[in-house]
Amino acid sequence: MPDSRFKILTTASTPGPGDAGRTGSWRVERPIIDYNRCIPAKTGKHACHLCWLYCPDSTVSKAIKPEFDLQYCKGCGICAEECPAQAITMVAEENFAGGGDNE
Repeated sequence: MPDSRFKILTTASTPGPGDAGRTGSWRVERPIIDYNRCIPAKTGKHACHLCWLYCPDSTVSKAIKPEFDLQYCKGCGICAEECPAQAITMVAEENFAGGGDNE
């Protein structure tokens, strides 16, 4: 049974995309996901989702085919580090010059 004395000590905040603002043009790398390796996409089930769980800016959707909100993704690469299937790779932004989602 929860102790009501500690109720006021818990956080009431919820994560949301863009707490630090839009990325703008300064992101150096962006995550690219290989759905052939991604566990939820491959199995068609809500499994894993470690990229969603560990993203500090909540820019990964918790969907069968996870997607990145590149308006807010900082390109930190935590999602790629935590992916147990190595489905996410970080690709240099210069490869997307002239047609990225951030423009």
